[in-house]
Amino acid sequence: MLEKLSVIIINFQTPNLLKNAVDSFRVFYPTIDLLIVDNGSKDNSLAVINNLIEKHQTSTTLLAFPKNIFHGPAMHAAIQKVTKEYIFLLDSDTETIKGLFLEKMLELAQTNEKTYSVGRLDTVDKRGFLTNGKGIPAVRTAYMMINRKYYHRFHPFEHHGLPTLKNFTDAHQLGFKFLNFPIENYINHLGRGTAAKFGYNLGIKSKIDFILHKLGL
Repeated sequence: MLEKLSVIIINFQTPNLLKNAVDSFRVFYPTIDLLIVDNGSKDNSLAVINNLIEKHQTSTTLLAFPKNIFHGPAMHAAIQKVTKEYIFLLDSDTETIKGLFLEKMLELAQTNEKTYSVGRLDTVDKRGFLTNGKGIPAVRTAYMMINRKYYHRFHPFEHHGLPTLKNFTDAHQLGFKFLNFPIENYINHLGRGTAAKFGYNLGIKSKIDFILHKLGL
């Protein structure tokens, strides 16, 4: 079953967190295809990644960018590179604590032909802010599975506080399904990654979106 799946992790200057994310994931999935994307890090990230590749060499590869293209575009570029039918995207500030989740998520994803994404399901408004059950379905990007063949029908992931917003909006409007899975029972999201350390670098637009959200517009 897992031969249908590739895993992608994006890194930007979080080498210690990345090492923990990869090593803890590999405890439960030692041979699954894993693509590590380095987003132009200027620290020792590449050295750490090369050590991880050597350690888990059977199926771990690197895609490195000379500069930071930001999280959403990096996810998009990585999706272009892999060829498997399903993709599991994992943040670098995660720690896997229990296995068998990929098998369960993949089985769930295949129960309906129009299932696009599986993971911890929230709803958001048109600006990407959380809502109370109404709005656009949005699987959390820290640990989500998507169907690659459908991804290309929608807007690509982009540089945004919620990089999946336009993509998920398109999928929702076209009737594709988002399925909830309690991934937080299998993976801890530590919340200490790139966004916590360096922010989103979204400029004035994010401030305007926040104000309009508060105004209900």
